[in-house]
Amino acid sequence: MRIGAIEAGGTKFICGIGNEEGEILDRISFPTDIPEPTLEQVVAYFRDKDIEAIGVGSFGPIDLDRSSLTYGQVTTTPKPGWSGFDFVGFMKRNFPVPIGFDTDVNAAVFGEAMWGAAKGLDSCVYYTIGTGVGVGVFAEGNLIHGLVHPEGGHVLTRRHPEDPFEGFCPYHGDCLEGMASGPAIEKRWGLKGSELPEDHLAWEMEGFYLAQAISGVILLLSPKKVILGGGVMHQKQLYPLIRKKVAKFLNGYVASPAILDDLENYIVSPGLGDNAGLCGALALGIEASSSKAGIHYGGLKFDD
Repeated sequence: MRIGAIEAGGTKFICGIGNEEGEILDRISFPTDIPEPTLEQVVAYFRDKDIEAIGVGSFGPIDLDRSSLTYGQVTTTPKPGWSGFDFVGFMKRNFPVPIGFDTDVNAAVFGEAMWGAAKGLDSCVYYTIGTGVGVGVFAEGNLIHGLVHPEGGHVLTRRHPEDPFEGFCPYHGDCLEGMASGPAIEKRWGLKGSELPEDHLAWEMEGFYLAQAISGVILLLSPKKVILGGGVMHQKQLYPLIRKKVAKFLNGYVASPAILDDLENYIVSPGLGDNAGLCGALALGIEASSSKAGIHYGGLKFDD
C-alpha cells in the first residue's frame, strides 16, 4: 500500500509517500504560500505516485466537525489567503482516494502513538514548540477533537517573576504561545533561540512556562506520556529544566511512579524525531483507507 502524507505547516509543506509500517519512502518540501501556488506543488508531486489514500496534518485552526457545512476548511488563521479555504474539498477534487484530515499536532501525536515514543500506550499528549505552540491529544485510543480541536498553545500562563515581556500572540498577548514560541523568544531577547547560550535566562523562563502547561495537562487529562517536539525543543537543556519544574509544580500530588520517580521517561522527545508530523499524516491516511474498508488499522480505534 502506498499512502500519501502531507504535513501542512504554516512555514512549509512537507509531502511524502509511505507504507503501513510507517516508513517514509520519498519526500519533498517547499515554503507555504497562498493556497493556489502551494497546492499546485502538492498536486504535481502526488500526480504520478499511484497513492491509495492521503493523510493531511494541517496548521489550524481547522473545522473537523464532519456534520459542519465548513468541514475541512481552514478557519481563523491570519495566514494570507488561507482563512476559509476548503482544504479537504480541494484534495477530494484532485485525488479520488480516502483522505484523512486533522491538525498537524494531532497528526504528530497519532504518529507517536502508532510508531514512536508512545507506541503501545492508549494515551499521550504531544506539544510542538516552534513558530507557534500546538498540542495534540490522544486519549483512551482516540484522537481528541471536541468542540473544535485542542488549542493548548493558547492557555493562559502565570508570568515568570523576572519576565516583563508583554507577549507575542496577536489574540491573547501573554498566553503560552505568546510567551514560549520561537518568535516570542526572539522578540524578547533580540536573538533566535539557537543563538542564545545554554545557560541564558531565556531557558529558565521557557522551562517555567512549558512546565506550567504540562503540569496542567497532567492534572486535566492524565496522559501516560508527554512528548515535546518542535524547533525550540532542539535545545536539549530544556528537558531536565522542564522535568524539574513539573515535579515542583505538582509537588507530589499526582501519586504515580511515572511522575514521582521516572519523569525522564515520562516527559520525552519524539521517538520519530522531526518525522513525527509526516509519519502522523501517513497514519491519518492509513486510518482513512482502513475505515473505508470497515476495519481499524492495527486493532486500535480512532475518531473519524
